[in-house]
Amino acid sequence: MHHFNIRDIENLTGIKAHSLRIWEQRFGLQLCKRKESKHRYYDNEDLKHMLRISLLYHNGYKISQIANMREEEIMQLASRKLGKDENEVYINHLLEASFDFDQIRFERIVQSTLLSLGLERTIFKIIYPYLTRIGVLWLTNHVLPAQEHFCSCIIRHKVIAAIDHLPALNTADKKKIVLFSPEEEYHELPLLLMQYMLKKNHRPSLLMGTNVSMETLRDYCNYKPVSHLYLHLITNLTNKEPGKYLDTLGKTFPSLKIIASGPGFGEVEKTPSNVSILRSLEECIQFSRE
Repeated sequence: MHHFNIRDIENLTGIKAHSLRIWEQRFGLQLCKRKESKHRYYDNEDLKHMLRISLLYHNGYKISQIANMREEEIMQLASRKLGKDENEVYINHLLEASFDFDQIRFERIVQSTLLSLGLERTIFKIIYPYLTRIGVLWLTNHVLPAQEHFCSCIIRHKVIAAIDHLPALNTADKKKIVLFSPEEEYHELPLLLMQYMLKKNHRPSLLMGTNVSMETLRDYCNYKPVSHLYLHLITNLTNKEPGKYLDTLGKTFPSLKIIASGPGFGEVEKTPSNVSILRSLEECIQFSRE
């Protein structure tokens, strides 16, 4: 059983920690457990309960109403498609299935979204937000490695299948966008999602993979035509700050356009002239269409 703190709950539910404390005091909600030191913590069941409460709250239910509901009633309401936040239902269900290692449920939810929403809406409205939220737990070591591999593997197979179903591009003599993650970064899914978007928009690309060294990039670029380097960073680089890494990358490949994305670059403000940072899904989509 893994434990989460109140900041994790805030990031995952969109409900401020201050509000959570007030709800406990004013409405008597038992949302968490406490250590002997009186500090709050949340286990898997508490987290799932909070995800359901947040879904109802963001769909117009007052916290005073929710406080008077039985757990079964909250669960039933949270399982429905609640108007404007229908996507939130799917995202929450994926999170719950991840924490429980429930492969059958996880695959059923993904397949259901593909059938009802289509591939692109599933990727942009469900998978990407889901990865962003669970990425918060990856960054703070509150998701077990087994949970990470569990959910990533299932989604990875779906995205690869989607890429393979797109028409092949004739890219023999065209400059390619090289997709990679730096050394010590092993998250491949964001690169696969970008590869899908690029191929759909008829932009030639090459997926070099994860944990790619500067020397490997240099060797490829010396022999093949390349227009852009695209990298995605979730975790912090070992022994290097993200900003310094981008500086080095920009100086090493001054003739290439370098595009960076991901929460690992969130604090980087200044970059070389040939380096740009995409800070939202919308910006990533726009880049794939240029």
